[in-house]
Amino acid sequence: MQKDTQTATPPAKGYLLTHWDPENPTFWKEQGRRIAMRNLWISIPNLLLAFAVWMVWSVVVVNLPNLGFTYSANQLFWLAALPGLSGATLRIFYAFLVPIFGGRRWTAIKTASLLLPALGIGFAVQSTATPYWIMLLLALLCGFGGGNFASSMANISFFFPKAQKGTALGLNAGLGNLGVSTVQFVVPLVITAGVFGALGGDPQTWVKGNVTKQMWLQNAGFIWVPFIVAAALAAWFGMNDLATAKASFRDQSVIFRRKHNWLMCWLYLGTFGSFIGYAAGFPMLIKTQFPTIDPTRYAFLGPLVGALIRPVGGWLADKLGGARVTFWNFIAMAAAVFGVLYFLPTAGSGGNFWGFLVMFMVLFVTTGVGNGSTFRMVPVIFLTERQREAAGKGAAAEDQAVKDANKEAAAVLGFSSAMAAYGGFFIPKSYGTSITMTGGPEAALYGFVIFYLTCIVMTWWYYSRKNAEMPC
Repeated sequence: MQKDTQTATPPAKGYLLTHWDPENPTFWKEQGRRIAMRNLWISIPNLLLAFAVWMVWSVVVVNLPNLGFTYSANQLFWLAALPGLSGATLRIFYAFLVPIFGGRRWTAIKTASLLLPALGIGFAVQSTATPYWIMLLLALLCGFGGGNFASSMANISFFFPKAQKGTALGLNAGLGNLGVSTVQFVVPLVITAGVFGALGGDPQTWVKGNVTKQMWLQNAGFIWVPFIVAAALAAWFGMNDLATAKASFRDQSVIFRRKHNWLMCWLYLGTFGSFIGYAAGFPMLIKTQFPTIDPTRYAFLGPLVGALIRPVGGWLADKLGGARVTFWNFIAMAAAVFGVLYFLPTAGSGGNFWGFLVMFMVLFVTTGVGNGSTFRMVPVIFLTERQREAAGKGAAAEDQAVKDANKEAAAVLGFSSAMAAYGGFFIPKSYGTSITMTGGPEAALYGFVIFYLTCIVMTWWYYSRKNAEMPC
């Protein structure tokens, strides 16, 4: 009880919390929970905006040809694909920056960096004379949004006790992921009106066949600017840095020697990699397989349900165990892909769009559940592993084990999200390759099933079976 009394009121220096002990019930009840929840609820809109900027090209690109930009299909493909590639690559670096810069500072800085692509797109699309290399550069800069996820999840993981990490990370990621569906829903609306008046620039003429209309495509970038500014300021003045979370890159790089880092990268590629990849490729798949259907009417639905269900996946993992939820979820994912295959058009039929849509919604739901459950597994795995090593070595060793586990888990959360983000490029690319080589997307989908089977076996063997090496 003496220890609880001493840690109930942690000393702080400005925005820096010099003591943080969420596993201490008294500390958590009296101060920790309030501080942690404030940081979480500021983190969420910052992450939502990051996802929106990351995915904004998915809407911009489809309108460029009708505005007079004479880009080839291949050039348009690269504009759509580069944010995924740069975002995934930036995540590798962002994953390690929170313990170096501090969560508050880095959240504010990385959100403010989104102003570069948002403003850049707003100015660039107003003239068909804009060089293609500038468009490529802006697409790469949109990767700032993709990179933000890694550091956001790493930061939030430090604030919560082990029993609540799944729910907290699920809320941060799930509501943050809503940025994907938000951009696909909001941008088609704001580009049809002069939202910013004379400040927003003149409209462009959109032409397709006999249809001509005015369009303010610049609003696809400008619409996020005031929200980015507000969110960055909220992070700077409302969040906290944790002294206990400080670590150099060298300290964090120990994860590259941890087997479970690489195993969880594989599993998270199966969950988040599927979510972001299916989100990026869903409109294209609808357009190629059901040409009479307008994909913009349905594109936002999949990312929406996947994002909303993610906190439920984290909550279920807290209640039932992350490995158990993940194991059965991968089985459901494989089954859902077979459902998608069943409703696709074949040589003898035109397929069934509504069946296809329903099965894809099921697939998006399972990606969301799996996102939450796999992220809940990581802190448990590394805490268990470090505590096993410290067992019997005294209280000091046990306390250090908890600190080391939190730092390693945060780094793994960020790094695994970096690896998984490449799904945003490879899944759409797999569709395209499959269609080019075989005439349909079936080969790609069967490949995804095989991948999910490896995830099922891996989850069962290492984490969910009786006497598993690391039950979690």
